[in-house]
Amino acid sequence: MIHCKKSTNEQGASWYSLRPTSIEIGLPDMIGIDAIHDGHILIVDDQPGNVTALTGLLVANGYRRISTTTNGRAVAAMHRAHRYDLILLDMHMPDITGLEVMKQLRAADPEHYLPVIVVTGDQHSRIAALEAGARDFIMKPYDFVELDARIRNTMEVRLLYKAVDESRRLMEQQAQHDALTGLPNRRLLLDRLENTLEQARRQQRQVGLLYMDLDGFKEVNDRYGHACGDRLLVQVAERVRNAVRRADTVARIGGDEFIVLLPEVCDVRDAERPAEKLLNVLREPFAMPEGDVQISGSIGMALYPDNGDDMERLIASADTALYSAKRAGKSRYEIARSLQ
Repeated sequence: MIHCKKSTNEQGASWYSLRPTSIEIGLPDMIGIDAIHDGHILIVDDQPGNVTALTGLLVANGYRRISTTTNGRAVAAMHRAHRYDLILLDMHMPDITGLEVMKQLRAADPEHYLPVIVVTGDQHSRIAALEAGARDFIMKPYDFVELDARIRNTMEVRLLYKAVDESRRLMEQQAQHDALTGLPNRRLLLDRLENTLEQARRQQRQVGLLYMDLDGFKEVNDRYGHACGDRLLVQVAERVRNAVRRADTVARIGGDEFIVLLPEVCDVRDAERPAEKLLNVLREPFAMPEGDVQISGSIGMALYPDNGDDMERLIASADTALYSAKRAGKSRYEIARSLQ
């Protein structure tokens, strides 16, 4: 038996929360029947009787997440909020046509796969809907087997599209972020730095760059092993990220080296304050399975445009200042010399 609980919101939209059925249909391994039955479906029809009938057919075949509305003008806003996996759209409604709804959906979600199946009894409307971008159609009166097949096929394509899109986003994330700490890597840092400097040139403002290296990290690796060193880097990344503003970028550029990009500074004190804060948080012991670990950090500080009027010079100036801090005794910061 299938249990269906229904509630209605102020937009005239209903939500059905359903328990699964035992119906199983063979599908490719990539997208299973459970994933298809978990897809979120929106039924759009101005006739409550049609909504009830179509909902019943979907429930009988195991679909568990079904929303409904009799208000065609609310569809675009609802899709923007919920990103439905399938929209079953009646083409003939008194307040708005199905074609107008599809146009609004396109505007609301211009870059994504639009998962619309139109429901119509008119041959001309079916062709017009397909030309407007509908993925498929269902003719009235419903043929149960055909209805189920068309819904499953469209849902499977939609879920495959979402899986590919998610894989693409994951690949972009991995290409721009450090695998160990999750911080932006050198590639993403340089991209943000370039954009920040372009804005700073136009607005005639300063930018700060903190080049940080850990003191004592090699000794931790040598004594406790690289696994301990990796755990330490993760904790360092978390502390540094929490110590700066959300607008600042913290990047790991390799080994135990980090760069903090400060996009908005008015003077050198605006860069010194976060540098001092970072040095303080790094002096606190790090709790590790091997025992408390004590390290510190050295920082080289450079300001645009005084210490470098492009990316390469700015980073080089901060790097030189970092090694000055190392030579001066570590656990400190040094300010780069101004350009001659």
